[in-house]
Amino acid sequence: MDELRDKERQAAGGLTPEEQEEVRRQLGREPNEVEWALFSVLWSEHCSYKTSKPLLRGLPRQGKGVLAGAGEENAGVLELGDGWAVVFKIESHNHPSAVEPFQGAATGVGGIIRDILAMGARPIALMDSLRVGELRGDSKEAQRNRRLLEGIVAGIAHYGNLVGIPTVGGELACHPSYGRNPLVNVLCVGVVPTDRLVRSRASGLGNPVYYAGAPTGRDGLGGAAFASRQLSGGRAADLPSVQVGDPFVGKLLVEACLELVWNTESVVAMQDMGAAGLACAAAEMAARGGVGVELFLDRVPLRQPGLEPWEILLSESQERMLLVVRQGREEEVERVFSRWGLRAVCVGRVVPDPVLRVWYKGTICVSVPPRALTDGVPLRDPASMEYQWTRNKRTLSLASSEIFPEPSDYHSACLRLLSHPEASAKRWIFEQYDWMVGLALAGQPGADAAILRIPVGQGRWRWVAVTCDGNGRYCKVDPREGAKATVAEALRNLAMVGAVPLGITDNLNLGDPDRGASYWELVQVIEGMGEACRFFRVPVTGGNVSLYNETEAGPIVPTPVIGAVGEIPFPQRIPKAGLGRPGDYVVLLGGWGEGLGGSLFAQEFHGDLGGALPPVDLEKEKKLHELVRDLLWKGLLQGVHDLSDGGLWVSLVEGCLRASPRVGARIRIPLSAGPLHQVLFNEAGARALAGVGRKDLPRVEEEASRAGVSFWILGELAGEEQIVVTREDGNSVTWTLEELEEAWEGGLPLCMEKKAEEGEKREGGDQA
Repeated sequence: MDELRDKERQAAGGLTPEEQEEVRRQLGREPNEVEWALFSVLWSEHCSYKTSKPLLRGLPRQGKGVLAGAGEENAGVLELGDGWAVVFKIESHNHPSAVEPFQGAATGVGGIIRDILAMGARPIALMDSLRVGELRGDSKEAQRNRRLLEGIVAGIAHYGNLVGIPTVGGELACHPSYGRNPLVNVLCVGVVPTDRLVRSRASGLGNPVYYAGAPTGRDGLGGAAFASRQLSGGRAADLPSVQVGDPFVGKLLVEACLELVWNTESVVAMQDMGAAGLACAAAEMAARGGVGVELFLDRVPLRQPGLEPWEILLSESQERMLLVVRQGREEEVERVFSRWGLRAVCVGRVVPDPVLRVWYKGTICVSVPPRALTDGVPLRDPASMEYQWTRNKRTLSLASSEIFPEPSDYHSACLRLLSHPEASAKRWIFEQYDWMVGLALAGQPGADAAILRIPVGQGRWRWVAVTCDGNGRYCKVDPREGAKATVAEALRNLAMVGAVPLGITDNLNLGDPDRGASYWELVQVIEGMGEACRFFRVPVTGGNVSLYNETEAGPIVPTPVIGAVGEIPFPQRIPKAGLGRPGDYVVLLGGWGEGLGGSLFAQEFHGDLGGALPPVDLEKEKKLHELVRDLLWKGLLQGVHDLSDGGLWVSLVEGCLRASPRVGARIRIPLSAGPLHQVLFNEAGARALAGVGRKDLPRVEEEASRAGVSFWILGELAGEEQIVVTREDGNSVTWTLEELEEAWEGGLPLCMEKKAEEGEKREGGDQA
């Protein structure tokens, strides 16, 4: 008996004493070892959101066309029209990717694909938001960061390419705080006929519950609990918490499930077995449906013998789905999965009493209310934590702008900034992805937003724009204003391709909420994001909160990542890559901006992000978005590009080099605009760079004036192979397109070539 009590205490180890007492109160008895294990994992931060849920309730969830909003289902669903809907969500796999980057990233892709699949939708596109530490140099930290990035990108490419879903865009950011805790956030988009949308609510008393896909092993055990604590220095001990994926099985699972959902009436509900595995999937389906589920663990396919009940229930083995099937359709379901080479086994049934009842070898090993597991955790009261975070929050400077000395050599400084891995071209990453598979992407990766073509009938298409944006630098300086700026940038990127926003999904990456300023940062980020979403009247349809992104070196900078989806009503007006052709005017819309706080320039040249950001003016943002969309729809712009990382300088170079063929430019900066380095490198929002044809210039200026958006003619695109920036005082700087392209295209590959050289040296040393 004493030995049994010891096991029970160990199983409950992830719970606080107060939470353990709450479990006893809700059950009215002492849980057994297996039940303690379930509560320990399902009440973890990763599964329960016990810290963030009270804060997230303030986000706007309702909007036009929302068919499934935040917290309702596995992913957000927005109506497109013509009987179709778009399904999308973003998820993180940060901790596993820090321990085993290839498998961590690969299974992150697999997991988000199955979240979309669980809604009955066909996944059609992926985007990734990646964050690592410094990549340049010969330090051990830089070498480790390069290995991490190489493994992460290879893992995403491996799973996405083999399962046949294109990775159509994304972003890469570098900051020292991500060095030992990289961020891997993956967005997936899917489509579904609205009459084939599947919910995760179990119903129909007596309906069989089917387990489909790969067998269950010990991989991923404790993955949810692992993601609910800081990363430790001993990575080897964390390896069992990292799942192992099989994209070939993943592809078969997608096709088998879609055949059942789209072509038969056999599926009542469906859920991915992700975090906390079978236990979480069954409990969530039962709780949402207001029914009970009875499971028989002896029927669960196992990869290896000897698994204990808690291991079978909590394993996070990949490529598995749980389905509630209509009675009488069992043979049809088994036949479809068999045709795709997969096992589908009846492991339970829907029962009337609201209980999750689990049998193992003829004995009941679990009997708990499913709502106790999914919704019973005591939420952490923000008011009770107020003293902690108000005492520790950082003091923000109220200065309107930061004074950073200008570079002594603009020519070399501009090339240096352009070659920074965050500002340079991401071709090294995109070329590893099969972004053309499925032919959903119009254009190439690297634009402000990816443009997807969705067939909705014979010869009919809907066009959707998707983007994924984050700004840890801004949020480090001011998490509330930084979060507002991040939402604004995501919606601005949609406007740059003529898209009207439909909704957003968010991935909030922060440190340990029990320590320092991290909880305060979480509060500020959510409040800022909510303010921006309410202003733009854009619903938050779901997302992910990843806390405990912290090592012994400290927490990451607060990093909300926003995935945004918009519809393009006039696809024939989608702008081409680049700013335009020789002879077109280069126009700055939205003003010169102010302040270098939070900028890539400040980080790169001064190692200090400052104490204040450029003002985040949502009203100006809205005016700019509406103006750019209107100008595009009227065919008045040759090209357009928003100003963000690297400011006006990087936007100008990208616009010239992405044009086909590439073009030069002659730019004139008035002295009244301010110091040249502030003009070129500040990252103030609500601005865009546009290419305008000569005959359209008067009309564009008139439209901008009517919209209340600042308009300034910077210069012209030129046929010469150079970019020239001139001040009113006559001073000028010239760069050839060749050296600019070498810096922009070569920045990231040059970093990663060092990784290849390091590998060769190690191999040579081994041979010696």
